[in-house]
Amino acid sequence: MTHAAAEHYRKIFDRRTPEQLRSLSHLKRFMERLVGDVEFRRALAEAIATPRAVTERYGIKVDPMEVLPLWRSGFQQYRFKPESAPWPLAVMWDEYLREMMRHRDLLRDEGAMSTINPRFHTWRERQIRRCNDQLGVSAGSLTHPIIAFELSEGCTVGCWFCGLSADRFKGYYDYSKEHAALWRGVVGVASEMFGSAVCTGFCYWATDPMDNPHYDRFLFDYYQITGALPQTTTAAPLKDRALTRRVLGLFNLYRTTTNRFSVLSTAHLNQIHTTFSPEELLGVELILQGNEALTAKAMAGRARERKQKLRSANKDGAIAFLERNHTTIACVSGFLVNMRQGRLRLVTPVPGSERWPLGYRILGEHFFSTPDGFRGGLQSMIEQHMLESPAHDLPIRFRRDLQYKAGSRYFRLRSRNMEHRVRDDIAPISVGRLIADGNCTTSQLVIRAAADGKTLLGVADLLDQLYMAGLIEEDLDDRFIWQTNDWTTSRIEGVKQAGSRTGADCADSH
Repeated sequence: MTHAAAEHYRKIFDRRTPEQLRSLSHLKRFMERLVGDVEFRRALAEAIATPRAVTERYGIKVDPMEVLPLWRSGFQQYRFKPESAPWPLAVMWDEYLREMMRHRDLLRDEGAMSTINPRFHTWRERQIRRCNDQLGVSAGSLTHPIIAFELSEGCTVGCWFCGLSADRFKGYYDYSKEHAALWRGVVGVASEMFGSAVCTGFCYWATDPMDNPHYDRFLFDYYQITGALPQTTTAAPLKDRALTRRVLGLFNLYRTTTNRFSVLSTAHLNQIHTTFSPEELLGVELILQGNEALTAKAMAGRARERKQKLRSANKDGAIAFLERNHTTIACVSGFLVNMRQGRLRLVTPVPGSERWPLGYRILGEHFFSTPDGFRGGLQSMIEQHMLESPAHDLPIRFRRDLQYKAGSRYFRLRSRNMEHRVRDDIAPISVGRLIADGNCTTSQLVIRAAADGKTLLGVADLLDQLYMAGLIEEDLDDRFIWQTNDWTTSRIEGVKQAGSRTGADCADSH
């Protein structure tokens, strides 16, 4: 398999000299302290004339005066601009960030399956469009991996803000001869069915990888079968330091993607920085989750529950760093597999809501005990849930978070971030109005709106375009509602423009 994302990622490191990599590792540590440690920020602010003394005290080989655009407010306006040239180390850091962002985009592209599994590919593309429209700031960071594996059941860490509300730890999937054979068989099936897209997969979800003492052996199997080493995200990198170092050693050998440590407090940050050198953590992104960190939490899972409890107690401001426009930490548009339970689910990100409080929708579930059973579960859920056009016998309506507004020969759909302008003249009556009323099945709407054979085809084509744009509600039982924020304009292309009349609803055809 060819892996463009992995090749790009390796070049980020291979094209730099050892001295440049050392400088990057210390710049990275400087930025981690800046974001995650209020005492470090305070010390920098107080040592206006001699900030180098602060970084030396923390063992960081960076002179803050040489990276002023990265931290001093009066200079941040020069970042990512030619004016930053007097600070070459700051330029180096920002070039590194650009390369990492490019890697993220390539990971999203790596999930494409237009040739090997077109039905899954079309469904995933639709979910990506919907998420871009619906998820707020969460959408930009999602790469929509097609599969995730849980190698434990529950989690020992118990973060109060866990966006997936991980259950208490119940045990891990042992690397026995029987389990290893099933694991390799399952990964092999996924690789066969999804091709290089399986390289987007990873081996945790509402679990912590370090709860499984054999985690690195599962990773190595995955690499041998797929050619990609899955990303590791852990909130317990110090739990089994030998295991953590083995995982980091696999990164040093194969370098396909960045690992991540969730840092739960400044004390935790101190321990991680004491245990691992800047050079050892160059391939590890620290997700700074402590109360002093300049990082918002998503409104999903336990963080959402806690916010609601505090609001009911008139203490809403106690965790004001929760970001309502950061709606989920779920990222998979595809399959969630728990090896210990033998459970397979089809999921996709949605904003945290009463119906889907964990920030992802569950479309279907299947249990398996053999690779063939796993294959059958994948195939059945793809066939049942990954529709290529709106189901003809189900109600058709716009997503409930969209605001519909009729215009002359067109209608508008406004989400929290976008406005879609859709031409609506293909039929004698407004197709948009019929969808907004939500009283028709797809077949009933086409019959109601169509005046002749040509119109019928045009109406069906318009419905397909709206569906592929992710504007049609697929979860007909969902009840999530919110307010929209800033928005930009997008247009659905290919819809012919002419006149529009508001049509009657389809209640009489039920």
